[in-house]
Amino acid sequence: MMLVINAGSSSVKFALFDADLTQVLSGAVSEIGGKAELDIGGDRHPATAPDHADAMDLVLSSLAGRGHPVESLTAAAHRVVHGGTAFSDSVRVTPEVIAAIEAQIPLAPLHNPHNVAPIRALADRAPDLPQVAGFDTAFHTTLPEVALSYAIPADDRAAGLRRYGFHGISYAGLVEALRADGRLPPRLLALHLGNGASVCAIRDGRSVATSMGYSPTAGLTMGTRSGDIDAMAVLDMARRHGIDATSARLNRKSGLLALGGASDMRALAAANTPEADFARAHFIHWAVAHAGSVIAQMGGLDALAFTGGIGENDTGIRDAIAGALSWIGPVPIHVVHAQEERTLARDAARILAAARPEIS
Repeated sequence: MMLVINAGSSSVKFALFDADLTQVLSGAVSEIGGKAELDIGGDRHPATAPDHADAMDLVLSSLAGRGHPVESLTAAAHRVVHGGTAFSDSVRVTPEVIAAIEAQIPLAPLHNPHNVAPIRALADRAPDLPQVAGFDTAFHTTLPEVALSYAIPADDRAAGLRRYGFHGISYAGLVEALRADGRLPPRLLALHLGNGASVCAIRDGRSVATSMGYSPTAGLTMGTRSGDIDAMAVLDMARRHGIDATSARLNRKSGLLALGGASDMRALAAANTPEADFARAHFIHWAVAHAGSVIAQMGGLDALAFTGGIGENDTGIRDAIAGALSWIGPVPIHVVHAQEERTLARDAARILAAARPEIS
């Protein structure tokens, strides 16, 4: 069995896959450090998890209770948000890889520490279990230099200030799903629309443009993230509120929440207030604006693909975006179920199979 871990700042989501990459069980430990809750297979109950290491203990014990002890696991795969320029593909975890992931913490201080914690915890508890790390940024390492570079002084660019792009694991899974059934076109506009949202221009299966940049805050209006905002406006906010408070405002208090009073698109649709309607319209406007930009960078469009919670389930948002892009002409529109956990499991299986010596 392959264990897939997707750790956030206050949660550890997990999924278990068999040898055929069929998901057999999933769950999460939420509210780590607070009133924690364990969900395994839909069964929820209070738990104690002061930190991510304790959360991993809960995951392993709950799996054992369902007949999947740690000894039955063949490998573990982990989602890591930021790989910087160090990683262009999933890799088997080694001490050197852990050090390289931790070296990216200045680029993703809100994410990478929490991504590394379960890797270290699992290594302590099952030192012989192979682990693989997959990176949200890896899919976008094919961006051309002109698309990833900011027009800022050379020493700032050398310090790592550039476009990285995110949601790469989701986009990689989307590409694989469309390729598997012969629907992957030469020029694909993919939209990952959820609490985090982005667009990606995918040419011949490779990322050539994307809306997120140095951080996941850039690009589209999101659940609690601002999306694009003028740099001088950010500096004004920092002057008035301080740097840390401004970061919190842009990442946790902006977006749909700031405009409509809720970060959940379903709640906004049900609210039927002018503010909620404006928030939905704002989301659509900037999704279309960024879509037009990346279509131009691809030199045209052969198909649209939607994924993520909003992209898959909110037909009003989806139809509004597709309708606003109808000037391009009729193109196929695909709705693809997000399968980040399965993509991580598939990549881990590939990496580990390639590392096995052939028997002659």
